[in-house]
Amino acid sequence: MAQVTLTSPLLFLLASVSFMLLSVTSQPPLGAAEQEAVYRVLESINSGIPWRTLFPDDMCSSAPHGIVCDYFYDTSAVTAHVTELSFGYVSDYSPNPPCGSYSTFQPSLLTPILHLKKLFFYKCFTEKEIPFPDFSPLLSSSQASSLEELVFVENPGLSGSLDGRIGNFSGLRRLVLTGTSVSGEIPRGFGELINMEQLTLSRNKFEGKISANIFQNLQKLRVLDLSENGFKGSVPESIGNLTDLLKLDLSYNEFSGRIPEMFKNLNSLEFLDLSFNRFGNFGVPLFLSKLTSLKEVYLSGNFLGGQIPEKWGNFGGILGIGLSGVGLFGNIPKSMGVTLKKVCYLGLDNNMLEGIVPEEFGALEFVTELNLENNNLTGRVPFSADLVSKLGKKLKLEGNSDLCIDEGLRSAKFSGVLGHLKVCRQPNIPQTALLFDNFYPRRHSSYALISLGFVFSCFW
Repeated sequence: MAQVTLTSPLLFLLASVSFMLLSVTSQPPLGAAEQEAVYRVLESINSGIPWRTLFPDDMCSSAPHGIVCDYFYDTSAVTAHVTELSFGYVSDYSPNPPCGSYSTFQPSLLTPILHLKKLFFYKCFTEKEIPFPDFSPLLSSSQASSLEELVFVENPGLSGSLDGRIGNFSGLRRLVLTGTSVSGEIPRGFGELINMEQLTLSRNKFEGKISANIFQNLQKLRVLDLSENGFKGSVPESIGNLTDLLKLDLSYNEFSGRIPEMFKNLNSLEFLDLSFNRFGNFGVPLFLSKLTSLKEVYLSGNFLGGQIPEKWGNFGGILGIGLSGVGLFGNIPKSMGVTLKKVCYLGLDNNMLEGIVPEEFGALEFVTELNLENNNLTGRVPFSADLVSKLGKKLKLEGNSDLCIDEGLRSAKFSGVLGHLKVCRQPNIPQTALLFDNFYPRRHSSYALISLGFVFSCFW
C-alpha cells in the first residue's frame, strides 16, 4: 500500500523531498548538463511520474530522496555535482524514487554526471527481461575513478553475462549483484578491481569454474559472497591470500574437492559458510580451529566424513556451527561441550553419530538452537527442565530411538518437544554423588559459571 501511495505525484513529493532549500546566494546551482542527465535517468526509471514538473528547481537544492549532491571546492570556484543516485522504493525511511513496471536504464545517460560515487537499484528491473547494463562507455569519463558503489538488489529481469560490461573502475569499492538472472562466469577483469572491499554476487545464475588467481590482487576485500549460484570445481586458492576478509560465503554451489588449507591464513575471518557444496571425504578441517576471529562456521550438506575433532583449539569464541548431514560418525567428544561454551547454534543432525549426548551439553547456557536429530545417539538426555523450556521446538532430538529422558521431563509442558522420547529405566543419580569416574576424580570445570557482568545476544 505504501509503495502504491508513493507513485501518486503529490504524495510522492511530500514523502521523498529530503534536501532543505539552500540559499542560492551561498551555494552554486547544479550545472544544466547534470540536471538534464538526472531528469533523463529518472524518466527511464519511471516514465509515469512528471519529474520535471515536480522538481523544476535546482536538483541540489530540492530533490527526491535518493539523489544526493556534494560541493567541490578549488582555488578558483565552488561547483555542485550529483554524487549518489538510488532508485527503487525501499521503505518509508528510504523512499527512493519508485521504479516503474518496465524500467530501463542506459549507463551512457550518466556521462555528464562527473562525480558519481554511488548507483543503487532495488527491484527496478522485474517485469521485463533486459541485458545487464553495459558500463564500459563510462571508462572514458571521470566515472572510471569516481564510482565507488554499484548495487543491484532483487532485479530478476537482469540477464545475460557481465563479460565486458563492468570494466576496470579503479575506485570501485563495493559491487553487489544479488537476485538477478545474470549468468556466465566471473569476468577475469574483476581481478583488476584492486580497491574492492565487498564483492557480493549471490542468488544469480553464474556457473562454471573460477579462475585460480582471480582474487590474487584483491587484498582489500572484506566481504566475498558467491552463494546460491552454479559455480563448480575447486575453490580458488587465491582466496587464502585475502587476509583482511571478514565474511566468506560460498554456500549452495557445486564446489568440490578439498576445502583449501590456505584458508588457515584468513586470520580476520568471522563468518564462513561453505555449506551445500560437494566437498568430500577429507573430514572436518582441523585448521579451521586456528582461525581465532571466527564466530560462525557452516559446513552442512557436504560429505566430509570422519569424526568430530577431539580438540577444537581456539573455537571457544564460536557462536554458530553447522555440521548437518556431513557424514560424521563416532561419539560426540566431551570437549565439544566445554570449548564451545558460547555457542548459540549447533547443528549435528542427519549424521551417524553414536554414544551418549555429553553431559557438558547441559551447560551450554547461551545456546538457542540445538539440533541432534537423525543420528544413533543413546542414553539419557542431559538437559535440565529450564534448558528444555528455553529451547522449546528448537531442541531437536527426533530420530534417535535409544535416547531417553528422566521422569521429570515427562509432562504436558514438554510433550511437544520430548513427547516422542521414552523414560529412562534407571533413575538419574545426582552429579554430586559421583565422586569417581573410571577411578579418576571428576573435575568440575569453570565453563558452567556465568559472569554476572556478561550480557550476550544471539540472533537466530
